[in-house]
Amino acid sequence: MSNVRRVYVEKKPAFAVQAKELKHEISSYLGIKSVTAVRVLIRYDVENISDEVFDKACKTVFAEPPVDDLYLENFEAAEGSRIFSVEFLPGQFDQRADSAVQCVQFLDENAQPIIRSATTYVIEGTITDEEFDAIKHHCINPVDSRETGLQKPETLVTVFPEPEDVKIFDGFKEMPEAELKELYDSLNLAMTFKDFQHIQHYFKEEEKRDPSMTEIRVLDTYWSDHCRHTTFSTELTDVKFDEGDYKAPIVDTYKKYLADREELYKGRKDKFVCLMDLALMAMKKLKAEGKLADQEESDEINACSIVVPVDVDGKEEEWLINFKNETHNHPTEIEPFGGEEYAVRAVPDNLFSIAKKELLMEMIDDLTEGLSTSMTPELIDEKVASLSCKAAVKGNDKLSYSEAQALIQELLKLEDPFTCPHGRPTIIKMSKYELEKKFKRIQD
Repeated sequence: MSNVRRVYVEKKPAFAVQAKELKHEISSYLGIKSVTAVRVLIRYDVENISDEVFDKACKTVFAEPPVDDLYLENFEAAEGSRIFSVEFLPGQFDQRADSAVQCVQFLDENAQPIIRSATTYVIEGTITDEEFDAIKHHCINPVDSRETGLQKPETLVTVFPEPEDVKIFDGFKEMPEAELKELYDSLNLAMTFKDFQHIQHYFKEEEKRDPSMTEIRVLDTYWSDHCRHTTFSTELTDVKFDEGDYKAPIVDTYKKYLADREELYKGRKDKFVCLMDLALMAMKKLKAEGKLADQEESDEINACSIVVPVDVDGKEEEWLINFKNETHNHPTEIEPFGGEEYAVRAVPDNLFSIAKKELLMEMIDDLTEGLSTSMTPELIDEKVASLSCKAAVKGNDKLSYSEAQALIQELLKLEDPFTCPHGRPTIIKMSKYELEKKFKRIQD
């Protein structure tokens, strides 16, 4: 008999933001209109915990009774529902499970619980197997997660086998090209075969030994196209534009780019269409027209700079103004994830009650509206101001005394602490008379 206890926790309908978002994404992004409802449940498998501590944890750790429904072992689902669960890959840090362990140990400092978490999705409606697979693909990021079974395990104790010795590629440095190519193909590396040959040459001439599997994998990780920015210099030979709201302005812009490059690269055979050239064409055109005389020339490929004169204590000095991708300048980390996908690695943590995913999606939607208009700095400021209000502390948000005090101190440091970016008041003045009147201490 299994010693593992299973708990499912689901937000009550009024608070089920993630489930509502997923239903919207399935309909709008995946185009699956037959899904009638979506449920998202957090699953906890718990072992090595007493009955008393488990009962307390159900009410204080795993769920919040005012906003959550908790189910022991199983939950009811509508007939015909499609259900699947997703867990982190082995070795990935499970923040939810780790936090649950620490909280249980607050209830019993001698407890040594083992907890695993997963997310269970319930899809209601009539959908095909292909549509169900598309929904799974949308929900599961194979980089850090995988689908897991619905059956409860007998135990959560993981028995790790004795690891094998790190593999050494015997004979690597002397391998003939055909054999080396066969090894390269079997490893599914990001680097090119020429890069692999370069590494062989290095180990033969410099290290004078054969490399290990670990060394090849580490080199491949830091040799990736994205790290070396070679993705942006890959020749684009077949450019297509899908139908959509922004197709017309994007196509017009691309045609303008082709016309400009034809003018600037006239007679040159060494230039080809690539993402880097697309990004730099406007700058090259301005420079050719003599409008970028103050641009700094450097080998930096992740930013651009201009030289400006600055008065420092009565003395004029040359300073650089640096321009970088805006996602590098605030705590949102976004990077290419292959094809048309991007991975969001981090978002600001101090968003209080607002859903981080909802804020990010709204930010992207709002900013992309500028593709069809003039995206001026003032317009960007206006949109950021709007989003900052949504991420601000709101009524019913809980703050500790120190957090409230720090918030007020930061507010009072501002040049204008009396209004939010939209002009709404942040501080009001009320006389003793008005206050007493509010509490009906005096009569008119």
